[in-house]
Amino acid sequence: MAFVIPKETYSGKVYPVTIGTGDNAVTFGGENVLPFNGFEGSTPNKPVIAYEIQDIPPSDWPENVKKPFEAVSGDPVKWAKHCQDTLGARAIALRLTGTHPDRENLSAGDAAKTVKDVLSAISVPLIILGSNHAEKDSQVLVACAEAAKEKNCVIGKAQEANYKTIVAAAMANNHKLIAMSELDINLSKQLNILITQMGFDKERLITDPMSSALGYGLEYTYSVMERIRLAALAQNDATMQPPMVADVGMYVWKIKETQALEADLPMWGDLAKRGVLWEASTAASLLISGAELLIMRHPEAVQAVEKFISEMS
Repeated sequence: MAFVIPKETYSGKVYPVTIGTGDNAVTFGGENVLPFNGFEGSTPNKPVIAYEIQDIPPSDWPENVKKPFEAVSGDPVKWAKHCQDTLGARAIALRLTGTHPDRENLSAGDAAKTVKDVLSAISVPLIILGSNHAEKDSQVLVACAEAAKEKNCVIGKAQEANYKTIVAAAMANNHKLIAMSELDINLSKQLNILITQMGFDKERLITDPMSSALGYGLEYTYSVMERIRLAALAQNDATMQPPMVADVGMYVWKIKETQALEADLPMWGDLAKRGVLWEASTAASLLISGAELLIMRHPEAVQAVEKFISEMS
């Protein structure tokens, strides 16, 4: 008697989300099975990786992740074009770090100009991220949403403290939206409900349950993301069915393991390889937990994860 692989079937489905315009638009989500379990159902779209860039030089990035971009990171337009044309990025994530009041405190107008300049230079989809200062982001992301009108960008991140203005801007300018809560499935569900009650289409929403790096609470992040995905599929919970984003790079490249010198901790091995492996391992783990969109930094880590996605798919 031939062996028959046991299969699970689910009543729910993750919403597919398309970002960008024209031939370079990309779609992620849309599956009705757990990650990489295509033998059980439909997985029409592979996960998408976006390269992170900033509006200001990344002075707070470790040397090993600054180095690949040292010739272009002084100009966000050149940086974006390098990621698209040289590295083959499928999407760009522009983080407006310089708008934070504790950094350069750039204005909403400055940010809007940067968004326009970057959009004019690239053809791949753009993800527009604030500085994670709730009050300032509510000004900056409104201006940026208007500057990118009808470009089908992703605007983020809307949080409980500022979601109303950001949701309204995303709706008015026809963008997708990232909703971020702090590692709690109930908070994530509540925020998604509040946003959709404003009239925002749940099929244009992307959930950010908040990420963490390997060794820094990854197990908890994994558990929350897994529960969100199971709620979407097994319980057919429409509020949990938007695809998820994992903002990997910003969490990985600030921890000790990606920065500690070999002279101080020789048992940890080669620093350059260590950082790349840490980002790739974190990203792969979050893919398995349910993320469909990744935001990453180091080109070698991106290449490793792209290979992982190809092999697992």
